[in-house]
Amino acid sequence: MIYRIRIILDVEEDVLRDIEIEATATLEELHLAITQSFGFLGNEMASFYESDASWQQGEELPLESMEQGPNMREEPLNAIFTPAQHHLIYVYDFLNLWTFFVELKEVGEALSGMSYPNLIHSQGEVPEEAPEKLFEAEDESHFDTDPADEEASDLDNDYDESEFY
Repeated sequence: MIYRIRIILDVEEDVLRDIEIEATATLEELHLAITQSFGFLGNEMASFYESDASWQQGEELPLESMEQGPNMREEPLNAIFTPAQHHLIYVYDFLNLWTFFVELKEVGEALSGMSYPNLIHSQGEVPEEAPEKLFEAEDESHFDTDPADEEASDLDNDYDESEFY
């Protein structure tokens, strides 16, 4: 069994890749297929996140985990993609935050003699730099005062009261 997966880079222009990969391939193999198909070296930290059809980020499926538990690197795709779970968000390079939308489009039969993963469609060019991400707070009322002013004032008072010179 193979999965036909569409990977869309989160940029203004349409940049996407369609790949075929075996259902028993690991999350690490999907990570490598994505980085290769978009021209990245694959040597940066990356993580997958569960997602719904509206691309709301859910639970992290890290490739590297500091906690005890299952190693997502070795988790097969057929355990991650289920009838209810067809979407993932993939973040590559935590300094630049290249973000991709990953969607299982189709399940099919493997062709004999074909090697997988297999890039079956490529559209658009990857920009030189990752797009800047805008992060918005749900409740911005706590930004009415500048916390740096308050902290600096507190530090000045603490320093003035200290016995060190």
